Amino acid sequence: MNEIERLDKLLQKADSVLETHTPNPPGVLGFPTLSTQAFTAWKTQCLNYLESILPSSSNYIKDFKETVKNGYVGHVNAGKGILESVKEDINEGIIELSQTDISKESPVDNISNLIEKFHIIARQIRNRYDSRETLDINDEYDVQDLFNALLYIYFEDIRKEEWTPSYAGQCARMDFLIKDCDVVIEIKKTRKGLSDKEVGNQLIEDIERYKIHPNCSTLICFVYDPEGRISNPRGIENDLSKKHDDLDVIVLIRP
Repeated sequence: MNEIERLDKLLQKADSVLETHTPNPPGVLGFPTLSTQAFTAWKTQCLNYLESILPSSSNYIKDFKETVKNGYVGHVNAGKGILESVKEDINEGIIELSQTDISKESPVDNISNLIEKFHIIARQIRNRYDSRETLDINDEYDVQDLFNALLYIYFEDIRKEEWTPSYAGQCARMDFLIKDCDVVIEIKKTRKGLSDKEVGNQLIEDIERYKIHPNCSTLICFVYDPEGRISNPRGIENDLSKKHDDLDVIVLIRP
């Protein structure tokens, strides 16, 4: 996919975000709002793209960050205008892509980047205008829902809840399979009764199960621990993040 096609795709996604517009009730003043998840995913994807093809000092990046702040119709339309300008400048040769610092991050780097920023995003979407409804991260399913939306920043073919091969007489469902690069993502959220020992045991079982999975060469385990229930997160990461037979394992406990 060339740069013009990528821009066209982002513009189409902006139109999809705008279709999530929720009108204000009659007689209620305020800014028309959009789906928080759809807007956040699109905004993050746009910024990631612009930062991958343009210098960090580019006015396009600065303008996008300053203009596209919240999930309002006007902000998305302003973002579309900036993307259209970038597209026009590429077509006219004003932006020399060969001279820009184009990101060469791997799929694993991209997923790791989402994990590193996940807590910031989770906190940010709570702060909505006029205390409007949003997604609160209360359990593992909430983490999966938000992370699934964010994965579309980098990937198109995301398979959810695929069955894993039988291990110890039992089958289980994986959270996400990125089949194009043979990466599986397992997501956990700590809670009362699920801390160091329990998380470690679950991760060891996951690793053994995925060692025999035909479409998994890399297993990324994201443990979301906003309350800090795990006393030694780096210890668990260091013990398990390594090659297990032919399976590369990365364990990230955040924040």
